[in-house]
Amino acid sequence: MRLSLLLLAFLILSCSKTESEFTAQQIIDKSIKASGADKVSQSKIAFTFRDKGYLATRNNGQFEFTRSFDSIKDVLSNTGFMRFIHGEQVVLTDSVANNTKNSVNSVHYFSVLPFGLNDAAVQKKKLPSVVIKGQPYYKIEVRFSEEGGGEDYDDVFIYWVNQESLLIDYLAYEFHTNGGGFRFREVTSKKIIEGIRFVNYANYKPNKQITDVKIIDSLFIAGNLNKVSDIILKNIQVTKL
Repeated sequence: MRLSLLLLAFLILSCSKTESEFTAQQIIDKSIKASGADKVSQSKIAFTFRDKGYLATRNNGQFEFTRSFDSIKDVLSNTGFMRFIHGEQVVLTDSVANNTKNSVNSVHYFSVLPFGLNDAAVQKKKLPSVVIKGQPYYKIEVRFSEEGGGEDYDDVFIYWVNQESLLIDYLAYEFHTNGGGFRFREVTSKKIIEGIRFVNYANYKPNKQITDVKIIDSLFIAGNLNKVSDIILKNIQVTKL
């Protein structure tokens, strides 16, 4: 009996040690699998967000992201960005085209997280674990290399991965466009469609000035964030390719 107890204690300590030694890459890999995001790379995903229709087609590295509303259709793909009005392509100024392209890409990017966190430009770093609402979380910082990281490559993201479920329950980011700022998102509901987890968020910003996105979880815990919006995906449809 004593030997069995010693063996059990050894196994518990060994498991704890293994858990603590997970790298940022291993944690993200596990989160992608746990959320079903590994199925995104060969799929068509349609949804509605703020009264606009979105459709993403991904197939072995080829992609086409669209956004449709009124008579306008925006199309972003491997070959570039185009806008159509009443089916006719129109030419936009560079600044309008870049802002529109980034807006379309951003909605599609957030809709399928953690898919995309293993892209070549992604640089992941494991930060000290934290406890939020009594639950321990891995805390992962994501930055992007300038090459392949897009126009907003200097944005910084933080992901809080639940140590039990391996799912992302919170994320935050520091952005520099339109004056810059910080946002923190809390998952408020989820749906599993064709094995892929889709989530809605409450979107917050700090109610006091900060300079480092890494401390924003402490503000959330202390109640020092103000809710600015809800991020809700509706009419989600998934077709596997």
